[in-house]
Amino acid sequence: MAVQKPSLPRGMRDFSPNEMIRRNYIFDTIRNVFNLYGYLPIETPAMENLSTLMGKYGEEGDKLLFKVLNSGNFVEKVDPNAFADAKKLTNLISEKGLRYDLTVPFARFVVMNRNELSFPFKRYQIQPVWRADKPQKGRYREFYQCDVDVIGSNAFLNEAELLQITDHVFGKLGLTITIKINNRKILAGIAEIIGYPEKMTDITVAIDKLDKIGLDKVNAELLEKGISQDAINKLQPILLLKGNNDEKLNIIKQTLNESETGLKGIEELTALFDYVKRLNIKSECELDLTLARGLNYYTGAIIEVKANDVQMGSICGGGRYDDLTGIFGMQGLSGVGISFGADRIYDVMLDLNLFPDTVKTSTKVLFINFGEKEENYCLPFVNQLRQANIATEMYPEAAKLKKQFSYADSKGIPFVVIAGEEEMNSSKLKLKNMTSGEEMTAMIEVILENIINQK
Repeated sequence: MAVQKPSLPRGMRDFSPNEMIRRNYIFDTIRNVFNLYGYLPIETPAMENLSTLMGKYGEEGDKLLFKVLNSGNFVEKVDPNAFADAKKLTNLISEKGLRYDLTVPFARFVVMNRNELSFPFKRYQIQPVWRADKPQKGRYREFYQCDVDVIGSNAFLNEAELLQITDHVFGKLGLTITIKINNRKILAGIAEIIGYPEKMTDITVAIDKLDKIGLDKVNAELLEKGISQDAINKLQPILLLKGNNDEKLNIIKQTLNESETGLKGIEELTALFDYVKRLNIKSECELDLTLARGLNYYTGAIIEVKANDVQMGSICGGGRYDDLTGIFGMQGLSGVGISFGADRIYDVMLDLNLFPDTVKTSTKVLFINFGEKEENYCLPFVNQLRQANIATEMYPEAAKLKKQFSYADSKGIPFVVIAGEEEMNSSKLKLKNMTSGEEMTAMIEVILENIINQK
């Protein structure tokens, strides 16, 4: 067999032990906060039926779905004429796809398990998703989302609690953030007052790109979508609106005074910002009328989080969806959720050097191995440390001392324990702190207590 050069598909990555230790630090921090607020974990499969996924993310989202070919001889029964029509052919040879996000599978899960769930149902989910996007920094084809949702309640306290969770998570991770907030009803009102209510999706998709492509290109895209120049001119003051949240709300309230939908959105946002003040959320919360979020299923508040100290796209986002379960036959069940982008959070924390020094290795103690007799002497103490929940290794063979110390250095192991002839004869151990270089020789109980106290 010919030697094959190893490779990965574009947008996919391996993770080294050091990277995984840092990633798990992020996952554990997020998971611990989710648990504090009473959310319960679930998981859904990587693959869903395409009928579950298609049409939920807008036209652009549907293009990014990874479709999975049917198993077996999937072309055997396909009409040869179908090969001329790519869309028709795809429907005939692919019935499944990799999940694009965690929210639509969650809605499907709720409907299928409705009789076993208590509502409102608060769940979190930490799993990978896949998108056939163009790979670049901060944008991968496989990436992890950490979702937290509550479904079965219309209360604005749910949105406020999600903002609290966001503030709590990023505070724990040491990241300074801005939480941008808008409401899809306001966007619907804007489309209505400029005379194009039927083109709300086109308008929101365009203005959602304002930060990325600039105002001129957004206006050009609106023209291409059939929005008149007069309507685009009416839109400009809204896109360029300045001031604090209260000032923006007052101005947009006057602008949308003839739109019932728009005024409802303003009412909802006013209630949400009132919660922000009452809950003493420390992160900056900013009303951003250009925030649209392209996903079709959002119906109310929409949320997006940016890191303040590094150039990166959103690292967290979400919003209210009033009837996503209705697509699967369970009407009138409102939900709201946010999703933390673990991979982007990792990149931001790495750029800003925010990972604690302790987040290097799982191993805290390495026992040096001088041979069979010394190994037998040390193994009970290795087990004793493990029983005390201290990650401990015994070097597996009697290698040169320099090699064993190099191993400890390469893994960032903070403590090394040595037991030679002298230590064994006196029932002692020698402990070396690999950071400070300090050494101590003492009775076994003292050494173990010293390590336990420093864990």
